Amino acid sequence: MPKLHVKKGDLVTVIAGKDKGAKGRIIATLPREDRVVVEGVNMITKHSKETDQGPRGAKSGGVQTMEAPIHVSNVKKVKDDSPKGKAADKPADKKAEKADETGEDS
Repeated sequence: MPKLHVKKGDLVTVIAGKDKGAKGRIIATLPREDRVVVEGVNMITKHSKETDQGPRGAKSGGVQTMEAPIHVSNVKKVKDDSPKGKAADKPADKKAEKADETGEDS
């Protein structure tokens, strides 16, 4: 399976296509097709028929709008405002960290 440069939950911007310049979070990744589903991008209208069969009973019909997948090469990862990684948890000063561990005042 190919590796994608983005993952679910990443903030991306669209760099090509009809929604160029749009920003959104990745809802789903489809690595086998090299595609991703981005929130609010590439919206399509889907017409569904009312059915009486199915595992959960009747399904209502109508027109629904939903996101369609776009190719992963058309999105670019954007830096998130809130850092979540280990770099955000590190103290900037090693001396302060050592003083905290030993209980000494500097």
